[in-house]
Amino acid sequence: MKCPKCKLTDLRATRIEEDLPAAGCSTCQGALLSLLYYRDWAERHRNDPMQPLPQHGEVDDALDDVKETSTAIMCPKCSRLMTKYKISGCIANRLDMCPGCDEAWLDGGEWGLLKALELSHKMPIVFTEQWQRNIRRQVAEDTRRGVLKKIIGEQALDQVEEFKGWLKRNDHQSDILNYLHAQ
Repeated sequence: MKCPKCKLTDLRATRIEEDLPAAGCSTCQGALLSLLYYRDWAERHRNDPMQPLPQHGEVDDALDDVKETSTAIMCPKCSRLMTKYKISGCIANRLDMCPGCDEAWLDGGEWGLLKALELSHKMPIVFTEQWQRNIRRQVAEDTRRGVLKKIIGEQALDQVEEFKGWLKRNDHQSDILNYLHAQ
């Protein structure tokens, strides 16, 4: 099988973790990971006390090491187009998955990024509609917040956020909103 990113390099047997096999590319450091093997590995390491928690700045360091594939790639096993899934709303990286083969392509450094985001033991959740919907919601909220900040300034936005929090906790939320809307 050829690397879906480099297109010329043969994928070779490797390990992402000590007992997690994958087919890796020596040129771009990407890896094709069977989700069947991954699920078995994640189950065996679910409550692993040796799994260190991410340290401050680890996500930024992991992002520096990632070599994201921005173009569409074909599954090296079946030649179908792999689907891209966002990892997070604030990180541009996306995981590629072949729904037919149940294989994921991890660009070089993405496994380290998943570990830094504490997603290495729950990677399949990234491929769910719920996860992707939550990311879209987060991005939309961040965009609305950014637009409002440009219009009213950071200090006023902080006051609006404080009021929003108070309003959420208030039993008369709809009455207050109706009053404000009528103004």
